[in-house]
Amino acid sequence: MTVLDHDLTATAPALPRPAATAVSTRVRLERAKHAFSTRTVGAFLRRATGLDLITEDHVPSAGEVVLARVIEIGQHKRLESPVSRRQILFPGDEILVAYGSRYAADQFLAVIPGDLGPCHLAAAGGLASRVIDQHADIDLPTEIEPIGVVRDAHGPVTLERAAAHHVVRGVTARPQRPAHDVPVIAVLGTSMNSGKSTVLAHLAHGLAAAGLRVAAGKATGTGAGNDYNLFTDAGAHRVLDFTDFGYPSTFQVEYEEVRDLVLSMADELAGGAERPDVVLIEIADGLYQGETSRLLQDPHVTQVVDRIVFAAGDALGAAGGVQALTGLGHGPALVSGVVTASPLAAAEARRALEVPVIDTFDLGLPEVARGAVEDLLQEA
Repeated sequence: MTVLDHDLTATAPALPRPAATAVSTRVRLERAKHAFSTRTVGAFLRRATGLDLITEDHVPSAGEVVLARVIEIGQHKRLESPVSRRQILFPGDEILVAYGSRYAADQFLAVIPGDLGPCHLAAAGGLASRVIDQHADIDLPTEIEPIGVVRDAHGPVTLERAAAHHVVRGVTARPQRPAHDVPVIAVLGTSMNSGKSTVLAHLAHGLAAAGLRVAAGKATGTGAGNDYNLFTDAGAHRVLDFTDFGYPSTFQVEYEEVRDLVLSMADELAGGAERPDVVLIEIADGLYQGETSRLLQDPHVTQVVDRIVFAAGDALGAAGGVQALTGLGHGPALVSGVVTASPLAAAEARRALEVPVIDTFDLGLPEVARGAVEDLLQEA
């Protein structure tokens, strides 16, 4: 059975509904299981007035916060909390998540539904979406039933309204920006699960161990706390991701908005009173994913990115990725990632490439990490 064949309205027995009570919307929202994607929403709701739920005649938009009920457990059996605890889900649980689309080659292709009907939990970080395709090796998605989009006195509550940071519109027109004054290294890869986040974390750890102040960010992808916390644990003194700017996901966001998000994040990480020595930014998915491909060809982005580190899953992917990047004029400084977990695959990559192939864990050594950026530090 494909996801398209899966009737959301007929798969699970009706759940017992709680007896009607005088519980206010505010209390109900507080009692719900909050997701990582909605981690800034709790404080926002405590300050909000006129809270209620939009329950009909509404077309959801990206980033709108929705209270939903779990109908049937599928692929995602846990919901990542605002502090990244994996909350076990039960049928009937009420959860606070955000509408968004997802592009994940190893999991789901999902889009924002056109109504408030049943949909799916498309990511453990808290993404309400309608799955239209999926990888053959995973379970059907967890089914959820939207109860209502959260609204306050000013309209639907969105992640953008609750966000601590905001994308600077027209950022490309600014002649001088913080990211121009600090080395910026972008970590890209062949695909999802090629080792990008792990490579960035070990590079951050090595640079921090070498005495450098490191800022790290994840600019595109689907909201989740794993990478955010990984970068912090690795030694980055400041970490941001796109959810800090009000995006549950960057898939199907207008390209110019994604570009301005990347540039705004680079500026935010590079600026401030504690200016870093180097900024590391991960770009999600693979080189052929739509937004990633366009970012690599955008002069506004390439003028900010000083170096590329490439993560590959195997030797052929490493060779193809280096060739593709070189063809765009952005040959990577080094290759690492999952390919280096296999000594044989790493040896194949080294024979095929002229750029260094460095074991992921070796990037955590201060002398190796600093050696990878020494010339950039001297130029800064």
